[in-house]
Amino acid sequence: MIIWKLVAIAVIAYLLGAIPFALIFGKLMGRVDITKHGSGNVGSTNVLRTVGTKAALVVMALDIGKSALAVVLARIIMGNDTLMVGNFSINWQVAQVLAGIIVMVGHNWSVYINFRGGKGVAAYFGSWLAMSPAAALFGGIIIILTASLTRYVSMGSILGSLGVLILMIILTLFSGFPPIYLVYSVIAVVIIVYQHRSNINRLQTRTERRIGENGPAKKPSSLTEPPGI
Repeated sequence: MIIWKLVAIAVIAYLLGAIPFALIFGKLMGRVDITKHGSGNVGSTNVLRTVGTKAALVVMALDIGKSALAVVLARIIMGNDTLMVGNFSINWQVAQVLAGIIVMVGHNWSVYINFRGGKGVAAYFGSWLAMSPAAALFGGIIIILTASLTRYVSMGSILGSLGVLILMIILTLFSGFPPIYLVYSVIAVVIIVYQHRSNINRLQTRTERRIGENGPAKKPSSLTEPPGI
């Protein structure tokens, strides 16, 4: 019975995560196919650059909401059922983490748009909003501060996810926080960093676009400053 519950949770989380709100509202509010504009990424940052702030905020809220909903549904579906596998307990916390991971997979590789998608940041923090609002707030503050100071959304996203990972390490070691949430943080950071690999390369070469820039950043002159960050 529990196995079928986990299967149902995974399917629901994937189908929810796969809803391409960025593509939908790019067309509704800007009449553009964002997969053919900007970076081509199906996420709120590309919506911000190609459609505008209002559409980007709507998309971000919906991406966060769909992930939070997936985790809430996982908790409801699993209930208080528990399955012991050796010394490992498969319970509602495991169900939440499963939903969190799968909703990111759905967001990044959506079946609705030929397995294209976003980079998983909003989906990740939406999951934390349902599992631990304090962790979501902590990572969100890092994202906002980093993006505000550097105007690099990608840097803020990476540092925000790493910040939550560090927080989970501390809470797991010193506050008895369930280790499964630390496992989730590790897996999510790997996914987010992988999805941002091109951004990381552009950050290193100083060609990453900042907030407010419509075109690619200018390459630094090798005569005046060294490459990298």
